[in-house]
Amino acid sequence: MQIVKCKELKVKKLSAMRSLLHTLSYILIVTCPLLFVSSENPPIPPLLKGGEGGLLSICYAATPHEEYKRIQKEIDSHKGKLKKVKRRESSILNDIEKTNMQLNIVEAELRKYRKKLMDTESNISKVEAEISQNKSSIEKRREWIKRKLRAMQKYGHTADIVLLFLSADDVSQMMRSGKSLQYIASYEHRVLNTYKENLEGLQEKDSQLMALKTELIKNKEKVRADEASLAEKKKNKEVILTSVRKEESSYTKMLRELKDASKRLLEVIREAEKTDTFSAKGLSRLKGKLPWPVEGKVAIPYGSQKDLQFNTPIFRSGAYIQSGADPFAKAVYNGKVVFAEWFKGYGQLVIINHGDGYHTLYGSLSEIFTKVGDIIKIKQIIGRVGNSGILNTPGLYFELRYKGKPLDPIQWLKKR
Repeated sequence: MQIVKCKELKVKKLSAMRSLLHTLSYILIVTCPLLFVSSENPPIPPLLKGGEGGLLSICYAATPHEEYKRIQKEIDSHKGKLKKVKRRESSILNDIEKTNMQLNIVEAELRKYRKKLMDTESNISKVEAEISQNKSSIEKRREWIKRKLRAMQKYGHTADIVLLFLSADDVSQMMRSGKSLQYIASYEHRVLNTYKENLEGLQEKDSQLMALKTELIKNKEKVRADEASLAEKKKNKEVILTSVRKEESSYTKMLRELKDASKRLLEVIREAEKTDTFSAKGLSRLKGKLPWPVEGKVAIPYGSQKDLQFNTPIFRSGAYIQSGADPFAKAVYNGKVVFAEWFKGYGQLVIINHGDGYHTLYGSLSEIFTKVGDIIKIKQIIGRVGNSGILNTPGLYFELRYKGKPLDPIQWLKKR
């Protein structure tokens, strides 16, 4: 609009300049010869002086065509600048939500590899214990084999009979012990087989241990890489938030987008009310008695507030509850899931219909554990709390609505 007005003013100015130039040109053509004829050294009228405002300066000024070209060039320059500004004006809310999605993916990967790390370390401990047991068994049998070999070297293959005779106190004891000779061969066979199996088992366990340690190193590297990636993404998110807080216009735009998202959300709820009804009753009688959707404290309350940084009025349809690390979001009452997916301005969002026009909304989730159509019980886990785009810490955005109108959700929760 400003560019159009500017253009109109400059066109008017151009028309005026054209008229002035035509008039002055006529005066100059008519009067200049008369002035120079009347006197040999006539004084130069002020209008004809070459200084600022003099006619000579006007005579040598840009022509109307050149002025028009200059104006057009200036307009094109402003258009180019405007296009550059619009290109830079990418949605701040989209940037934050994109970062949140990346954070959720990295956090899920991190949890997976941390679990693999714990499992691998547990398996390593188990294998090391088995190896220690095998080594102990092998050592015992090795000592027996050494004694057996020494006896065989000394007495030949009849070492067991000789040892039996040497260990007997009398002939009677020797004869009674002689019955044991038939078991010696089978026992030795079992011992040797066990020794062989233990050696093979030890070799297998050693190979397994090496593989587990290699996997452990790989998982540790993956965890470190994911942690570094997570730290980088958090840093990028902080940069975006810092930029938002520095620029009042950008912050206002983000709030406007949130309001638009809230309106669209209201349309989702009203559409759900048309197509889906839930017969649960009783929530209206439980004001101040509902369980908290997540353990934590209210970081940003519901309602009209004044932004401390920009001193601008804002209204929040819900409350942000700051929570501990990796908590779970729970339903505050029985109901049916009518929405469970990503929603602009709210992140991963779950909406539960509790009947009689009541709905609760759970936003800023990193994971959703329910789907549309699920019947939910009170205190049932519906998702994992993620990083809030506003708090930049783990937190749940919680709303309670009656027939689409937002209510103060904290007033409906149990007092602490």
